[in-house]
Amino acid sequence: MTDLSIILRSLRVRLFSTLVTIVTVAVAVGLLMALLMLRTSGEKAFSRGTGNAELLVSRDASPLESVLNGLFYANAPRNSISLEKYDEIVGSFPWEWSVPTQMGDSFKGVPVVATNSDFFTRFQPVDGFDWSFEEGRRFARPYELVVGSEAARTSGLKMGDKVPLTHGFGQSRESDHVHDNHRFEVVGILDQTNSSHDRAIYTDLVGSWVLHAEDRVERDAHGHDHDHDHGHDHDHDHGHDHGHDHGHDHHHHHDHDHPHLEVEDLLPEDKLITGILLSTPSRGGGSVSAILPQAFDMLRRDTSITVASPSNQVARLFEIVGNVDRLLLAMAWVVLASSGVGILLALWNSMEQRRRQIAILRVLGCSRIRLFSLVITESVLIGLIGAFIGIAVCWGGTLVIAGQLQTRLGIVIDPGLDPRTILLVIAATVALAAVAGVAPAVRAYRTSVAENLRPLA
Repeated sequence: MTDLSIILRSLRVRLFSTLVTIVTVAVAVGLLMALLMLRTSGEKAFSRGTGNAELLVSRDASPLESVLNGLFYANAPRNSISLEKYDEIVGSFPWEWSVPTQMGDSFKGVPVVATNSDFFTRFQPVDGFDWSFEEGRRFARPYELVVGSEAARTSGLKMGDKVPLTHGFGQSRESDHVHDNHRFEVVGILDQTNSSHDRAIYTDLVGSWVLHAEDRVERDAHGHDHDHDHGHDHDHDHGHDHGHDHGHDHHHHHDHDHPHLEVEDLLPEDKLITGILLSTPSRGGGSVSAILPQAFDMLRRDTSITVASPSNQVARLFEIVGNVDRLLLAMAWVVLASSGVGILLALWNSMEQRRRQIAILRVLGCSRIRLFSLVITESVLIGLIGAFIGIAVCWGGTLVIAGQLQTRLGIVIDPGLDPRTILLVIAATVALAAVAGVAPAVRAYRTSVAENLRPLA
């Protein structure tokens, strides 16, 4: 009989106790691995989402909120920037490029970002990688939509679809007010970028201005807030592409409720944005512009705006999270240590039941040293099995979590980990299990043969 067969038989005899101990180890290892995985890949995911924008200007309450709203689409910004202010900011410095954005609308809860064509030609969703299209093209005129890969999946939008937009998204969503005076046509679906930008829909800024200007005119005409229920059916299809398609029927019975404006009808208060993406000129080969600090300081002197460096805000976010992260990691190591105590107790208690078995092995020629090593090996085997199960469960669990984060927040988590870290966790678990097995092994070593081979009463 080999040592392995002796150990496996011992584990089978105490099957329930063995399984409980293995599960305890697996839970501890899985928790530790999940924290390590999410800690590493989470920071990478947030860093990817900032793209190549060096600065972000908004009127949010704080720079961090500005980045979360403007680049990760957490919520619609509450305050706007006038076009006059935008021109002032753009003209105040020799920027490499500037891109205005406006958020506040959605489709089925998916955020809609109104911008201009520079968003696809100058801004990169991931630094170093340009936009590419799975189908279609970028918008070329008002009332056209370009849909991110994740947004297309969650909303069900397809090429050629014509849909109305809804006012608000996230916590500010006003789902009872639909901008049904225009239908927006899907003209492009983007390739996946593995960033937050996959979960957004993009449209032309001018069309968005006209849409909200018509709401303003309607509010002024009726003397009440735009999100009031007008008591008529909103589910009609105009088939209207403003300024491009005049062949549709205008004779529905409530057309007067929906004013139709031209671009030249817009007032200065209609031309609003919620964010400005900026990049400064850099010398060839330089990853960060030398004049970026100068540009940042210049903008910060204007107290009417909030200026954020996306990369710095992501780093700051993880500094804040890092304090909690370290606490959670410490707790995970404590849980792993407690699983070692579980192994010790399981084997210690089994020694009482195995005294006769140990005595018989001694009579058959098994030395004390061999008995000691058998118990240590059994303990290590429990730890090793638990570690592998914990890693497998952790991997599956983080895949589920990553899917939810991508769907809900657009944050793409790659649940990968350095093989050296995995080996370190396995080695630590095995070492802990070996230490936990020392006391039961010593008890087996000291077991008296004469006392435990007496005939049973």
